[in-house]
Amino acid sequence: MPDRTVSFRFYEELNDFLPKEKRKKTFSYNFRYNQSVKDAIEALGIPHAEVDLILVNGNSVDFSYVLKNGDYVSVYPVFESLDISLVSRLRNAPLRQVKFILDVHLGKLCKYLRILGFDTYYRNDLEDSEIVSISVNENRIILTRDIGILKNGKVTHGYWVRSQNSRQQLWEVIHRFDLENILQPFYRCISCNGLIHPVEKEKIEHLLRENTKRFFTDFYQCNDCGKVYWEGTHYENMQEFVNNIISRKKLLIR
Repeated sequence: MPDRTVSFRFYEELNDFLPKEKRKKTFSYNFRYNQSVKDAIEALGIPHAEVDLILVNGNSVDFSYVLKNGDYVSVYPVFESLDISLVSRLRNAPLRQVKFILDVHLGKLCKYLRILGFDTYYRNDLEDSEIVSISVNENRIILTRDIGILKNGKVTHGYWVRSQNSRQQLWEVIHRFDLENILQPFYRCISCNGLIHPVEKEKIEHLLRENTKRFFTDFYQCNDCGKVYWEGTHYENMQEFVNNIISRKKLLIR
C-alpha cells in the first residue's frame, strides 16, 4: 500500500511537545495503513488529554476520524475558559468545579494550590494507574511532569506542567485554567486538603504551645485531620505570597 500524506498544524502550547523544526508551522505526516487522527497526534508526541479541538479541512472531527490522503489537520489545546460548544469538542464541558490530582513530583505545587483553596489530591506514593483511576472516578484534572500519564486512553482532563520551578508551576496552572477569579485563600488544609473552619480557642487549647496560647486569640482547624492554624509569622508569609498572586505580580523564584 502506498504512503499517504496529511498536513498537520498545532497551535499554542501544543507546540511544546514538538521538535523545534515543526513548531508553529504546517508540516507533512506520512503513514501507510489506516490511522485515526488520535493515533497520529499521539505518534507525534502530543498527549490526547491536552487536545480539545481538531479541524480536518476546516470541519471539526472527533478522535475516531480516519485520516485520508491530502487532509489538512489543525489541532488546538483545551479551552477551559472559551465556549466552543458549536463544534465537536473531544470531551465533555470543562470542569468548572476545578479539582486536581498531582503526580508524585509536584509536592510543592500541591501545597501552593491548597493555600489558594483548590481541591488538590496528592500522595507521594501513588502509581500512575492510581492517578488515572482517581482522576476518572472523581473528575479531577491530572497535573503531571510525566507526559506518559496523559497518553493513557482513560484520561480525559490533564495538563503537562512545563516549568520545573514550583512557583512558576503555580502561575502556569493559574493562567492555564483561568483561575485568577476563583481563588479562596486559606480555605483548605495544607497537610490533608480538608476544609478549614474557625474554632474557639478553648476547644483546641490543649493542642497549643504556651507562647501560642499567650499571644494569639484567633484559631482555625481542619475538619479532617484536626490541624490547628493561627495568624502567626508563617501566616503573614503566606498572605504576602497570596497577595502576589491576586495582584498578578511576577512570582519570585527562591
